Amino acid sequence: MPTTRRLLLTSALAAPLATPAIAQTRAITIVVPFAPGGSTDILSRLMAERMTALLGSPVQVENRAGGNTIVGGEYVARAQPDGHTILMSSGTTLSINPLVVPNLPYKVTDFAPISLATTYPFAIVAQNNGPADVAAWIAAAKARPGAMTYGTNGPTTLTNVAMLMVLEKLGITMQDVTYRGDAAALNDFVAGNLNMLVVAGGTALPVRNNRQGKLLVWTSKERMPSTPEVPCTGEFSAGLEALSWFGLLAPARTPETMVRRIHGAAVEALKDARISERMANDASTIIASTPEEFARFLRDQDSQWRPILAKLNVQNN
Repeated sequence: MPTTRRLLLTSALAAPLATPAIAQTRAITIVVPFAPGGSTDILSRLMAERMTALLGSPVQVENRAGGNTIVGGEYVARAQPDGHTILMSSGTTLSINPLVVPNLPYKVTDFAPISLATTYPFAIVAQNNGPADVAAWIAAAKARPGAMTYGTNGPTTLTNVAMLMVLEKLGITMQDVTYRGDAAALNDFVAGNLNMLVVAGGTALPVRNNRQGKLLVWTSKERMPSTPEVPCTGEFSAGLEALSWFGLLAPARTPETMVRRIHGAAVEALKDARISERMANDASTIIASTPEEFARFLRDQDSQWRPILAKLNVQNN
């Protein structure tokens, strides 16, 4: 899926935001399956504020972190399908967990897609005294197979799976060191205990800007507009791209009128200048898809990652 997208707004599919027959009196809760303060949480809160104004009723954010996003995903899958509880999913929640977690307490069909909000690549960050560029990185890793380390936030998160795919395509091996979140991995990296860090742009760009490390490469087919000087993995292996994403979903069987109404508010909220600025700063691309486009995207994600995960033999620990 390309890293640059036009804003997908289909007015015929977006229900009017002020429809008396389905006027909201109860709050809509956006469940974020991560702790407060991260990129998912920030995006959700910015959207919730704007959606509250658009819908004329409260939209709030509730953090339900844990279990590699499983806690929040299960909570929404089992919620009443009345449009008052929705999930801000990540790529790990619905692209990776269903393929690697035995007895996962939810499945993709337990959700009704509302809108794919954003996509983003991962950044591979090296120590300032580490490899100067990707060619030097490959050479160093091949000289010491498995000796170099990289930090991620879990063995079956999309962050780590993306790095495993990049390593396999480049023909090198490294040792994964996993942490409970980006903050812990970042602290160890800054302390010099890791050779590399694999994180989203919201974490990587401050590291680079503060000269705590060098942004070596994005896991994208194309260079990111915010950092045109930084190469992408597509330059070193044709078509090599690993994207994550954020998107809103409701429990399955939520009335279509509610899905359309929330969709209309969500895509309008994504036009907010604060969100556009924040996403650009995080090297994220706003998508704002229709429910049908989001459903197709989820099917494409399954087709992309299923054979890769089987080949890499990624298993839940």
